[in-house]
Amino acid sequence: MTGLVLAAAGSGRRFGSEVPKQFLELRGRPLYLHSLETFLTYCGCAVVVVPPDHVDQAEGEVKNLQGGERILVRPGGEQRQDSVRRGLEALPEDADLVLVHDAARPFCSSALIERVIESARLHGGCIPVLPLSDTVKEVEEGQVVRTLERSRLRRVQTPQGFRRPILEEAVRRAAQDGFVGTDEASLVERLGRPVRTVEGEAANVKITWREDL
Repeated sequence: MTGLVLAAAGSGRRFGSEVPKQFLELRGRPLYLHSLETFLTYCGCAVVVVPPDHVDQAEGEVKNLQGGERILVRPGGEQRQDSVRRGLEALPEDADLVLVHDAARPFCSSALIERVIESARLHGGCIPVLPLSDTVKEVEEGQVVRTLERSRLRRVQTPQGFRRPILEEAVRRAAQDGFVGTDEASLVERLGRPVRTVEGEAANVKITWREDL
């Protein structure tokens, strides 16, 4: 069975709102519900990880969804990977494949979810990526250090999918070593495990700034 950990525990500081951006309304509904509903078709269970002071609100909102009985809500941790760990711990034992998705990406398509699941089951780990269109430079203290080779660089999206034992070990080792990664794949890469890529989607945007919404 495929399980989902929906990462919705961020504070949204960059967005500049008192309310975490994942709880702001889009077309009359909280942003994170748009993300969650798409995945329920493909996931037998889901854990939504939210800020501790939003647990009651989220529990009230998800129970009204079709398939709401398959959704758990848990309080998040200090770092993203702490929240993902709590989500993993709450998934039922028979969830052998885990997808981790950003709650602030409400437009993920069914086709992308299917691509990630298929590749993750086959290879153990998979992430969706997109090529870069802009020139990318490494900068230090306002000075250009070098121009990076754009053809080898990719923008990374979610959902990221992994066989559960791989992701559990990666999260455990990161906590043990005091390593903080920016996504789940960065934790898995540290183990020397392969992470495959599939084509992402330009429409699968992450709401980060006010103008994104």
